[in-house]
Amino acid sequence: MELIASIKRNAIGLGIFAVLTAGLIATTHQVTESTIQANIIQAQIDAFNEILPKSRYDNDLPNSAIELAADPLLGSPDPIKAFVAKKDGEVTAIIFETVAPGGYNGNLDLLVSIDRNGVVTGSRVISHKETPGLGDKVDLKKSSWILSFAEKSLANPTLENWRVKKDGGQFDQFTGATITPRAVVRAVKNTLIYFDKNKAELLSH
Repeated sequence: MELIASIKRNAIGLGIFAVLTAGLIATTHQVTESTIQANIIQAQIDAFNEILPKSRYDNDLPNSAIELAADPLLGSPDPIKAFVAKKDGEVTAIIFETVAPGGYNGNLDLLVSIDRNGVVTGSRVISHKETPGLGDKVDLKKSSWILSFAEKSLANPTLENWRVKKDGGQFDQFTGATITPRAVVRAVKNTLIYFDKNKAELLSH
């Protein structure tokens, strides 16, 4: 009987411990979830402000997302997000979450900001699997190469010059690494073409 009583006491103790642990985890999750979400949003705002000056919009940019149907010009077989920047109620720019297929180690994810006049205000590679010291120079943390797209448009340079220099274009490639910068140049150019083709609809949001 003493053994059975001991087993019951241990079982009750374990049950209480499990309930308390689960409650502690749930409470911690609730307390930290809002902080984590706030940090994610702030990181997103910081990324946007790197490619589009805050002075050019006054709306809640992270909550301005629209979904764009899959289009080869956007580099993905899936719909992508775009964020609509407005000032005084007028669309000033569109920030695209586009994709650069065909990097040396696969696809690269980009942010490309294009203002209402079809001019790139900035771009960033936000994720990639490129080789350190070679293709990863498309990342601003490694080189300033990605800044070369600012103020560019379909007219500047001309369409045939939207290539790396090795292919007869205007944009630098890296020593020993042409494939990845070529993919990024093509992706930014294609995003500009997409914007130009869909400008009226994009600016109507």
